[in-house]
Amino acid sequence: MAHPGNAADQGESSPYEYELVTGEAVALDVRPASFILRAAGAIIDWLAYLGFFVGLAFAVDFVMGDALDPALAQTLAISGLAFSILVLPTVVETVTGGRSLGKLAIGARIVRDDGGSIQLRHAFTRALSGIFEIYLTFGGLAATTALLNGKSKRLGDLMAGTYSQYERVARFDEPVLGLPQELTTWSYTVDVVRLPDRLSRRIAQFLRQSGRLTPETRVRVASDLAAEAAPFVSPVPAVSPEEFLAGVAAVRRSREYAALLLERERLERLRPVLTRLPHDFPNR
Repeated sequence: MAHPGNAADQGESSPYEYELVTGEAVALDVRPASFILRAAGAIIDWLAYLGFFVGLAFAVDFVMGDALDPALAQTLAISGLAFSILVLPTVVETVTGGRSLGKLAIGARIVRDDGGSIQLRHAFTRALSGIFEIYLTFGGLAATTALLNGKSKRLGDLMAGTYSQYERVARFDEPVLGLPQELTTWSYTVDVVRLPDRLSRRIAQFLRQSGRLTPETRVRVASDLAAEAAPFVSPVPAVSPEEFLAGVAAVRRSREYAALLLERERLERLRPVLTRLPHDFPNR
């Protein structure tokens, strides 16, 4: 099995590329939103905020009517535009923890580079930068910056230390926890007695949770666990790492269950001896 570093040397994407390590040294598999998704979300947000501004302008015109002089109209227009493209995006992203209408549509959320929720200063920095890179340049500067960045960050993200995290996880086939059919003959003769209990628990935990992992992470973890378990299993079948782990877990579980049944049977046979009174001891 090739080491992940080899793939990186050959120009391929590594499964470790998008891992985020928390303070508890737990690696989380996170995915930044792609450029296309970010562009779609930005267009939706752009239409929503400008639509809000147009609606606000119509509402003011309807309420004030002829009493609205040109100077006041210009002041209200500038104030309304600033509220629509600066204050409103800041409030929305701060209150919702990095979400907006466009981000809800594409299944993304703005988070800090360390994976935490954004605060007011992050949202304000992004909104303030967005006036220049999105509205004044019609998205040209934001698109150029995002295309040159591995996480599709725009200028506001670089300034605020944030990125758009994709949160919609694709559905995967649930793992088969039973013995794979092709390992039926192998299960009669395989020796798994030397498999450490801790490693066995890790294998069982992986098989239960593998359906919620991304394909790259699922393959990587299965390969690592199979490499750890192989020295304790004899013989090692020529199957995929995940099938090998499923077979090892199934054989170990069935043999432990058989051992428990045998122990219970022996205890049942010994029960009369263990519960009866000693010889010639009076039963009171």
